[in-house]
Amino acid sequence: MNATLETCRLVYNSLLNSRKFEYEVTGNAPSRVDQINTLPKWRKDFSEVADVYSQVLQNVAFRVDLAYRAFFRRCKEKGEKPGFPRFKGHDGYDSFCYPQSGFKLHEKSIYLSKIGQVKAILHRPILGAIKTCNVRRQAGKWFVCFACEYIPEALPPSTEAIGIDLGISSFAALSDGTFIENPKFFRVDEKALAKAGRKQAKMAKGSRERRKANKVLSRIHERIRNRRHNFVHQTARKIVNKFGLIAVEKLNVKNMVQNHCLAKSISDSSWSMFRTILTQKAECAARELIAVNPSYTSQDCHQCGYRAKKKLCDRWHSCPICGASLDRDTNAAINILKLCGTTHSQRLAVVEAPCFSTGE
Repeated sequence: MNATLETCRLVYNSLLNSRKFEYEVTGNAPSRVDQINTLPKWRKDFSEVADVYSQVLQNVAFRVDLAYRAFFRRCKEKGEKPGFPRFKGHDGYDSFCYPQSGFKLHEKSIYLSKIGQVKAILHRPILGAIKTCNVRRQAGKWFVCFACEYIPEALPPSTEAIGIDLGISSFAALSDGTFIENPKFFRVDEKALAKAGRKQAKMAKGSRERRKANKVLSRIHERIRNRRHNFVHQTARKIVNKFGLIAVEKLNVKNMVQNHCLAKSISDSSWSMFRTILTQKAECAARELIAVNPSYTSQDCHQCGYRAKKKLCDRWHSCPICGASLDRDTNAAINILKLCGTTHSQRLAVVEAPCFSTGE
């Protein structure tokens, strides 16, 4: 598998170089189809390329084309740096894909064309029909990801609604007054990460000790990533299972992390990942998820609407008009839910109400 991955990397760099060279010489870059048509000749001339399944090589050409499409899209959009496609280094290309065929899943192994039978531990039962097989190397370990086509089952209807205010001290405050604690996985392993980084910096580049230190460092990053991913999935699943209407903030996390004082804490809280996974699970379960503008949700009183300016350090909401007193984040979560307009039960009533026509 390492040999296949290395060959795919070299083919990627060769196709990218071919596009750049032909454009500089002739002014016209070859298309994806043109580059795919050159692969059979390469398979005849180079034994390493012939040892890779044909559709895997075609997927490499597809990735080169995808990189160029993304580059031209960024050139058209304002506020984004184009970032011309770059050549892949030894650690910069970490997966290859069987887009249609060439693989077969067994109970305790998987057959990959041109590679052979590989022992595998099935993470969970496969749902639906397998469409693609993606083999990925991560932190010295190999993973196989299947993309499947299936029809998700909707959960039973729920009339409960919830507003969610994401934070740093606590991961989220809900409009019903409960809080979800922030595990802060990066902060927990920050010392171990710094120690491994210092040890790696002392090793000579290219040495055996350096490779060992790199492996230790990547394993710590992998542990942090897996714990965070597991926490976000479980939290999103609990919310989707219970509530029929979920109101969240429409946060621009990319701009928020520009604040160097809060960037590390915001990234460790994984707000973008949570929003993405929550949206996916809500769609599969036929739940309603609404993203609202978070402006002034922490400052406006949820009872009377009076706007009292607060600093970031002010964590308690006390309204001088109506006397409401509660946690600042809970107040914001209630306002987020209110911004959705009608309640979920009223929405269901409108949907389920019979419609009559006058015939006019």
